[in-house]
Amino acid sequence: MTSLFVAVAALAVLSAGLCEDKLATPLQRAGTAFNSREHRSMLFVNNGEKFGNWTWPEMCPENFFAVGFSLRVESKQYGSDDTALNGVRLICSQDEERSFLYYVESHTGYFGEWSHPQYCPTGVLTAFQIRVEPHRGLFGDDTAANNIKFRCSSNPTLEGPGMDWGEYGYWSEDCTDGGICGIETKMEDYQYALDDSTLNDVRFHCCNKSQ
Repeated sequence: MTSLFVAVAALAVLSAGLCEDKLATPLQRAGTAFNSREHRSMLFVNNGEKFGNWTWPEMCPENFFAVGFSLRVESKQYGSDDTALNGVRLICSQDEERSFLYYVESHTGYFGEWSHPQYCPTGVLTAFQIRVEPHRGLFGDDTAANNIKFRCSSNPTLEGPGMDWGEYGYWSEDCTDGGICGIETKMEDYQYALDDSTLNDVRFHCCNKSQ
């Protein structure tokens, strides 16, 4: 009887999991498919680090705006090479229903895991600031970008689950009458046996909302 109860309970849990997956909001990579979208301006900050190059942009589809984000973060390596923040993923939605979502991320590093997404309770992402560890010198372990904060048009501030080396700089300008709609990252190429800093800086596209 006990084994029968356990089996029934296991089936119930499995069934609930399947229902949950079925009801989950679809999430699709946009990549560079919508890079022809026009944007009004670029949002940037002045405390990014110097290593690497700016990579390709990725844009949300037309009339979609970033409503949330996820970070790729490598945890502390305790004596090995630390890289901290490796990537930023924007989650794009067309309306408050958020019934279908795209994501864009530009180039990301190779280390760490993606965090659970964080969303504005309402509205869209409109401004950001990044936490950056300054260059540590010739024999130091550079991590560069460590974390990011976003401001929502509905006013809440969201902070990612990044690392805590370095300091936050100033906020970017605010993308009013619209929202963040695209991303470009500044990445240092993989350094093999040398010191990796991966993500050094990020900037975002600001788009107008359709009238």
